[in-house]
Amino acid sequence: MVGSEDRLLSKGIQLRGSMGSNVSHPFQEHRGKVREGIHAGAEISVAYLLMNVLAATIASYGLFANSPAVVIGAMIIAMLLGPITGISLALVDSDLKFLLKSLATLISGAFVVIITGLVVGVIHNDVPLTEEILARTSPNLADLVIALAGGAAGAYATVSPRLSVAFVGVAIATALVPPLCAANILFTRGEIVLGSGALLLTFTNIVAIQFASSVVFWITGFRKISRTNGLPLIAFLRSNVVSIAILCLLAFVLTDSLHKILARKLYESSTQFALQREIDETAGSHFVEVRFEDTDDGKSLIRAVVRGPNPPSAEQVAAMEATLPPHPKGYAPELRIRFIQTMIINRDGPLFKDSKFRVIE
Repeated sequence: MVGSEDRLLSKGIQLRGSMGSNVSHPFQEHRGKVREGIHAGAEISVAYLLMNVLAATIASYGLFANSPAVVIGAMIIAMLLGPITGISLALVDSDLKFLLKSLATLISGAFVVIITGLVVGVIHNDVPLTEEILARTSPNLADLVIALAGGAAGAYATVSPRLSVAFVGVAIATALVPPLCAANILFTRGEIVLGSGALLLTFTNIVAIQFASSVVFWITGFRKISRTNGLPLIAFLRSNVVSIAILCLLAFVLTDSLHKILARKLYESSTQFALQREIDETAGSHFVEVRFEDTDDGKSLIRAVVRGPNPPSAEQVAAMEATLPPHPKGYAPELRIRFIQTMIINRDGPLFKDSKFRVIE
């Protein structure tokens, strides 16, 4: 009887042990697969380099074509997100070997993108710069916040068994390859300042995505505590101290850039509103558009297009110029009106034949 009870007790212990292992096994297995996937994504291979070359080619021509759809579609084959994720996990794990490996993969991928962008830029040096290119030359704080959110989304999709990282990866990749291609296209034109802005945007996105991914990996338990010294949070901050310092510096620089952009937008919108109000009050005249250009000699050229039956006089242009809001940098405004004469005719003949611009007191 005693032997039978011992055998039953032994079987019960084994059953409880097997139940416990079945509960924890799927979670550990998922973590293992995630780690394997991240390590595989940080490998340098012919496919990795080729896909980045193709992505850069399509992105460059999408920028030239001024087509957001082509630029986004090109990123389906981009593979720069893999090594950035590898860097994030390596910092969380304090794995220097994997960190260096991921950095080498990222640098090699960025190198082929740079070369591709330069080649395409040289071949098509006569193609005008488009809005898609110029839109990536003025990074600001909003771009940093977007990159942080995108990096967190990509990392969470990576570790979650219910989400697909594919679409998130595509969205994040659009923040990496296009500005890098835009920078090199601009460099081939001698536009060093604009190209540096696009390059800064690329660097901002890389650092922000890496740091946000590291935070998500640490929070979700993808860390090897036994390999760190002291408290886990202190170890995490120590491993990411360079990223944190760079992000703080970028936040300061990009906040200043954001303030300048907002001041510029406010100035342009206020100027446009003032011109439209004064011109549209003149019978038969219509304000079409306005463009702004700052010159090297401290002038702000304001080029307005106006349609109407009679052109304004120089005195009237000067009166309108005096009512414009001040430039955020203190530049002297110079209003230039491109007048296009038009005539509105009904069954009784021309309208507004004797209309004149209103002289502003």
